[in-house]
Amino acid sequence: MPTIDPGVREIRIREASGAFRIIYLATFEDRVLVLHAFQKKTQVTPKKDIELASQRLKRWRREI
Repeated sequence: MPTIDPGVREIRIREASGAFRIIYLATFEDRVLVLHAFQKKTQVTPKKDIELASQRLKRWRREI
């Protein structure tokens, strides 16, 4: 998901109850930072979900 950050990736899961997404950053040696996980209801990832993941990454970077 380069719209959030070049290192951010997305896991897509489909199952009988619907489609799910996990947006994460895994460029660290010892951790994976999960920015957002949600059930997807449309083909396009909602802007509010992308913005939430982006805000969480920015907040995390300010705190380290």
